[in-house]
Amino acid sequence: MTAYEEFQGYFAELNDLCCVINLLTWDARTQMPPGGAAARGRQVATVTRLANERFVSDTTGRLLDAAEAEVSGEGPDSYRARSVAQAREAYTLLRRVPTELMSGIAELKMVAQQAWQEARVANDFGRFAPDLSRMVELNRRLAEAIGYQEHPYDALLQRYEPGMTAARLRGLFATLREGIAPLLARAAPGSEAVRADFLDRDYPEEQQRAFALEIAQAFGYDLNRGRLDRSAHPFEISFTRDDVRITTRYNRRYAPAALFGLFHETGHALYEQGVDPALARGPLTTDLLDLYAVGGTSYGTHESQSRLWENMVGRSRPFWQLHFAALQRHFPEQLTGVDAEAFYRAANRVRRSPIRVEADEVTYNLHIMLRVEIEMALLEGSLAVADLPAAWNAGVREYLEIDPPDDSRGVLQDIHWSTGLIGSFPTYTVGNVMAAQFFAAARRATPGLDTALARGDYAPLRGWLTENVYRHGRAYSPDELLNRATGASLDAGPYLAYLRGKYDDLFPPQA
Repeated sequence: MTAYEEFQGYFAELNDLCCVINLLTWDARTQMPPGGAAARGRQVATVTRLANERFVSDTTGRLLDAAEAEVSGEGPDSYRARSVAQAREAYTLLRRVPTELMSGIAELKMVAQQAWQEARVANDFGRFAPDLSRMVELNRRLAEAIGYQEHPYDALLQRYEPGMTAARLRGLFATLREGIAPLLARAAPGSEAVRADFLDRDYPEEQQRAFALEIAQAFGYDLNRGRLDRSAHPFEISFTRDDVRITTRYNRRYAPAALFGLFHETGHALYEQGVDPALARGPLTTDLLDLYAVGGTSYGTHESQSRLWENMVGRSRPFWQLHFAALQRHFPEQLTGVDAEAFYRAANRVRRSPIRVEADEVTYNLHIMLRVEIEMALLEGSLAVADLPAAWNAGVREYLEIDPPDDSRGVLQDIHWSTGLIGSFPTYTVGNVMAAQFFAAARRATPGLDTALARGDYAPLRGWLTENVYRHGRAYSPDELLNRATGASLDAGPYLAYLRGKYDDLFPPQA
């Protein structure tokens, strides 16, 4: 057995442990009874501790030394060389983090998720506040252990979006705010005249599921290697490329929430199902910094795919011109007297809504900016968890000029903080920006792509994305992948151009 083969076998077992964590997490969010949260937290903490101890052990260091010597002469695009390099980078960082801190965060996740769900149903932030306070403190300790130069947020960002910093985010957000402001000023008033009463009718859950799953399969989601379930908050999770699961939640009074939510999770799933089989059970399909089995190079890159399929394909006029008749067959009474153009306009109207997952493309990033601002303040200690609801409501008024109706539709609406994902929210905006760059590059490289999409042939787009994004797993950094696929690093220009093109058509500027 060569040094690399020994290294690969060792990490395959680590990946298996990460898949066990994923499976316990999936079950907790979809099947587990509420009373099981504390026990499940201990189970996840145990497996996390075992995985972490294995990864940061001296054995890993010895295997890395030997594997590095074996692959040292291989080129920069060698998956073997990149696999070893990824493992070395994560090993060096995670050796600085106490094992008990990693297992403590893992255990708290299960308990905090249950507390969040109960608090959200009861509209009672106080039920969640103690666990959130503990989660913030553990993440502060994690940031200190990882290390940073300018802001503790920088340390946490490295877990989700390598190469991103708080300073870089501020520059990106400033550019986006400048570009979004005139669109919002024009499109929000214009949207008031858009007919949308039919979206607020009773849409039975089973028909929503059936239509959305038809579209997911049309996009390319392989149900032989996946399944759809219900959860309190939609998510995708994988246990290797051959078992990639998605969930959604249903709102009978607002069907688009489930439809677009499922398109979104399908984009994530396509990424995971498209990873090169040769990378299975190795460092290039394992998030070693968070101990999860995941194939994408970063959270932002992953979000680029969910947002691309959800918005640039699923919210487009050609999509609804093609698929509206099928939706109408599922909901003949609800959509009587409605045509494809009316539905397209209603699904793309701009509203200052308090709910992030129901936000339109113009206001969506404002929701993210608010969350990032709050996360930075929590880590700095300039904002206490007890003061979070008031700070949230003030931020919504500043960014969206509305008041949240209650905490369930305000500070309690997202699952992320209960799962310890502090520092992950910026990746939604990074993903929006990357999505536009990838989509523009795919159109340049694939003659007739728009025609194919208009007739429901999604294979050319999926094929380009598989070749340029999916198959590489975690082999390249976000900027490397962008440059390889599009010829440019992260750039808000194509995204703002996409938004202007779409909303100038929907709500033309006054002459």
